[in-house]
Amino acid sequence: MTDSNTKDSSTYVPPKVWTWAQPNGGAFANINRPIAGPTHDKALPVGRHPLQLYSLGTPNGVKVTILLEELLALGHAGAEYDAWLINIRNGDQFGSDFVAINPNSKIPALLDRSGPKPIRVFESGSILLYLAEKFGAFLPKDLAGRTEALNWLFWQMGSAPYLGGGFGHFYAYAPVKIEYAIDRFAMEVKRELDVLNRHLSDNEYLAGGEYTIADMAVFPWYGGLVKGWLYGASEFLNVEEYKHVQRWADLIYRRPAVKRGRMVNRLTGEPSEQLRERHEARDFDTKTQDKLEGAAS
Repeated sequence: MTDSNTKDSSTYVPPKVWTWAQPNGGAFANINRPIAGPTHDKALPVGRHPLQLYSLGTPNGVKVTILLEELLALGHAGAEYDAWLINIRNGDQFGSDFVAINPNSKIPALLDRSGPKPIRVFESGSILLYLAEKFGAFLPKDLAGRTEALNWLFWQMGSAPYLGGGFGHFYAYAPVKIEYAIDRFAMEVKRELDVLNRHLSDNEYLAGGEYTIADMAVFPWYGGLVKGWLYGASEFLNVEEYKHVQRWADLIYRRPAVKRGRMVNRLTGEPSEQLRERHEARDFDTKTQDKLEGAAS
C-alpha cells in the first residue's frame, strides 16, 4: 500500500554523499544535528549532596531515579541526591557544563562529588552499574546471578533503541507515517516483548528470584509500554497478550520507590505525578503545582 505522506519514499535514491541540508521535521527536529559538542555556554547548578543528577523523566532518566530511591529506601544515606531538570526539547543537553559530563549530550548524566575528585558517569546503564557497585545493592554477589542481571541490563541497552528511536519515532513522532518503517519496528518490538514474556513465564524477576538493576532498566521501557505509558500504542501492539510481562510490570510498579522515581524530573502526565527537581525526600510531599507556581513568581 502506498501512503501519500511518504514523500515519494518508494522512489528515493540516496545521494553519493549525504549532507545535512535542513531539519528533518517531527518532534525534536530543532535539536537534532549531525555534529557533537556544546552549542552554548551554560553552568550547571550544584546542590548540597554528593550525587548530582542532571536528567529528565524519560524512560532512560527514570531508570536512575528509581535506583536512587530504592537505595535510599534500603537506608543508604550516601545515595541522597539532587536531581536537576535538563529539558532536552530546549537543548539544555548541549550546554557546555552538561557536555563536559556527557560528551554524547544525552540524559541522564551523573556527577559523583563524594571523593577527592568528581567522577562523571554517563549512559544510563553505566550509571546503574556504577551505583549498584558503589553501594553493594541490587546486583547479585554470586557470579551466575550477577551475570544474569548484566545479561538483561545489556539486553535493554541494545533493544530499547528499536522501541524508542525506531518504533516510537516512526509511530508517534515522525512528520510522515511510513508503512514500511512502522511495520519493521512494530515487528521487532513485538519480538522483544515475546522474549521478555517467555523468560518471565518462569522467572519472578529478570535475573530470577531477585529484584535487580536489570528490572529497573527494563521496566521504564517495556513495563511502561505494557502499562500504556508510551506512544499511545497499547492497542496497536496488542500488549495485553504479554501476560507475564504484565504481571512483572505490576509487581515492579507496586514498589513505593518506583512510584517516587517515576515522578522525578518529569514534565508530562498528571501534575500530581511530576516533581521537576528533587533535592530531599520531603520534596515528594509538596504538590508539584505549588513548586511550579513558586518557580514562576
